[in-house]
Amino acid sequence: MSKPVAAAAVRGSHDIYGRAEKHLQEALEQHGPDQEIGFPETAFYLPMANALLGAEVKTLADAQEIMDYTKDLLHEEPSDELWLPYLPSTLDSGIATLLAEEVDKALCYLEGSEPLEGWHGFISDTILRTLGIQLVDGRMPGFAAVVGAAPDVDTAVQVVRELQKRNILVFLIGNVDGITARDQLLEGGVLNDAIIADPKQGWDIYVVPVGPDTESIIYVLNWAIRGALTFGGHKAGEWRECLDYTRAHIFAFGLGLGEIDDLKFASGAGAIEMGFPVIADTPIPEIRPSGVCTYEELVHELDHDQIVPRCIDVRGVKVTVTDIDVPVPVAAAFEGEVIRRDDMQVELGGRHAKAFEYVAMRDMDEVEDGKIMVTGPDLDTFEQGSAHDFGIFLEVAGRKMQEDFEPIFERRVHEYINYAHGVFHMGQRDLAWLRVSKEAYEAGWRLEHYGNVLYAQFKNEFGAIADKVQITVTTDPDLIAEILPRAREAYHARDMRIAGMRDEDVDTFYSCTLCQSYAPNHVCIVSPERLGLCGAYSWLDCKAAYEISPTGPNQPVEKGECIDPVMGQWKNVNEFTYQYSNRSIEKVNLYSVMVNPMTSCGCFECIMAVIPEANGFMIVNREYSGMTPCGMPFSTLAGSVGGGHQTPGFLGVGRRYVLSRKFIYGDGGLPRMIWMPKELKDDLGDELRERCKEEGVPDLYDQIATEEDAEDSATLLEYLTSVGHPALTMDPLF
Repeated sequence: MSKPVAAAAVRGSHDIYGRAEKHLQEALEQHGPDQEIGFPETAFYLPMANALLGAEVKTLADAQEIMDYTKDLLHEEPSDELWLPYLPSTLDSGIATLLAEEVDKALCYLEGSEPLEGWHGFISDTILRTLGIQLVDGRMPGFAAVVGAAPDVDTAVQVVRELQKRNILVFLIGNVDGITARDQLLEGGVLNDAIIADPKQGWDIYVVPVGPDTESIIYVLNWAIRGALTFGGHKAGEWRECLDYTRAHIFAFGLGLGEIDDLKFASGAGAIEMGFPVIADTPIPEIRPSGVCTYEELVHELDHDQIVPRCIDVRGVKVTVTDIDVPVPVAAAFEGEVIRRDDMQVELGGRHAKAFEYVAMRDMDEVEDGKIMVTGPDLDTFEQGSAHDFGIFLEVAGRKMQEDFEPIFERRVHEYINYAHGVFHMGQRDLAWLRVSKEAYEAGWRLEHYGNVLYAQFKNEFGAIADKVQITVTTDPDLIAEILPRAREAYHARDMRIAGMRDEDVDTFYSCTLCQSYAPNHVCIVSPERLGLCGAYSWLDCKAAYEISPTGPNQPVEKGECIDPVMGQWKNVNEFTYQYSNRSIEKVNLYSVMVNPMTSCGCFECIMAVIPEANGFMIVNREYSGMTPCGMPFSTLAGSVGGGHQTPGFLGVGRRYVLSRKFIYGDGGLPRMIWMPKELKDDLGDELRERCKEEGVPDLYDQIATEEDAEDSATLLEYLTSVGHPALTMDPLF
């Protein structure tokens, strides 16, 4: 262990402890010990203190207890005369630093001084769960806490672009002599004024400006520790298990740019205790022996061309970089880019033109693998800012290809095109809308590159199915007029085929254990009428995924003997769930919230909760931050629903499960639905109205309350009574 590092970490911990303690005493004098304190939109109070100490910090008096504990973790700076093992004192100093930083930042929220304008600040539980599926399916393989600033703008852009190309989520923290990486990236064009105005938009491009001071690293680390509580199923206070979880399951690292001062060393020591190594671009002392982290704890890499690969190697992040013959970078990190009209070179489809994407299965001898045909005028013939008709037609052949896979391939077109930096895609089928930025156009992006990206990505992800892929990219009005009617016929036929599928029509369901890397005991069972709780995987998606990877997370589950057709329970499904939940879940009902419901991992789009006094259920989507009639917002509900546990009365679901004919069938079905946020209700719209008619309750859509009608159970009951909601006359749930 390096003595200079230990000394710096000890000094840094004393510094932040002293400032946080002074800050707390000032708050106590002003507000008194009973003043409430906390971060917004979290069920975990002060998350680091909650995870490591089991503390529920609700008041300033509670915060004082944390600071008293923190004081006991402080050490004296190592002397020059006596050699001692420095690792324990360094790690203690690291944890003391994180606890003190967390209290200090919570006090800033109490004062209203955080988040600073142009910075994200605290990261909510909602964001953690929103990104859950990307965390576990490999699209987002790791996180980089970039602390400080690069020596110049070009270097900052280079480092962050290399991280984006690997789909590494980048958090921007701190400064060097007042210069921040955020401002360097704004000048370099990685960030834009819209992200500075609303830093939450940074999640879409995997670059989030968190805070301009070193202490802001606590926002990232207490977000990480919640992974153990949210997805790992660990309980507050299980400090060893929580730290083991972050070390094993959360692939994060610190990337120090510029001078590393005492507080950065101390904060880095806390990160190392969580299993997150630190890599710096300055010649700091190194800690190479492994033990706390998977590999080295603290290293330096002075060559900025090599620093990102070095970070990946030291943390052991598993990444893939696809080399595609196009003039712009291609990675999932660019999927959320928005191209505004002022930055646009050309528009395809949208409101002012037609566009479509259509995938058709073909016989093997009808397709020439890798053939990309471009017809019609290319982008360099279009006037800047103009809109044009556009079409993408993919013909796919393969020995394992099935018509059921066509819509799965089509849904990937949106995702894959958006991977290209400076290229925007929205919508699907014949409602597609595309833009090309001036930057991408000037780099050389043309029509053929759509084909190059799609071919490479389809062969990479669907190679086991797509033996041959042939792509037509067209702006030719005559060809568009020829293909578009055929495409629309196919869309309609598919909708009828999928909409007509019933659980009773198949002998096999599919599992999804993708989230077990985060929630080890969770098993999702996906049927034709019950999509995955993340909303991202349907039965057809899982079927395709199994064809692609027979040993992957989506496995066939033969239903076997039906134990209860109303509740949705089958003998083989129970046995599979028991085996793959680490023998923790013995029975599961696919159609019930109240009796042996399916487990939830934390990636759910919505949460259902029973409202006993109203004899029905509410549902809340993760985008809704307000209060709900069960007395808890989404973030608080989510704290008790995830982690791979069965929680009768509460259930994580995908939002479109509400439209299923098997929606909580065992508990009375759709007529039990009594409340949902207006945004969710409007989104389901006509489809939900139609389902209400099918259930024989045509007035139900208007009888379902929203936050405009009630936000507490008493008001909700009054509203339901006034409109004659059917749940009030149904058999009691209890």
